[in-house]
Amino acid sequence: MVKKLRVTINRDQCISDMVCVSLCPDVFEMNEEDGKAQSAEKFRIGGSVERGEVPRDLEECVRSAAEACPVQIIEVEEIE
Repeated sequence: MVKKLRVTINRDQCISDMVCVSLCPDVFEMNEEDGKAQSAEKFRIGGSVERGEVPRDLEECVRSAAEACPVQIIEVEEIE
């Protein structure tokens, strides 16, 4: 049974339009230094701003953010 989702953001390709933050502010935030999307601190894997491990109850907003991203830089995968 899948318990979590892994979210990966390709920050090099981010255009800073903030749609991910608008749709899923619990998981995504904007980096104050470079203005690009990143994982919220509480979900980061090993401190990486590009990767997060998210509980299943946030799946709807995470997938909505990934689908709405105009440059399609958010990858969502199921993990156990």
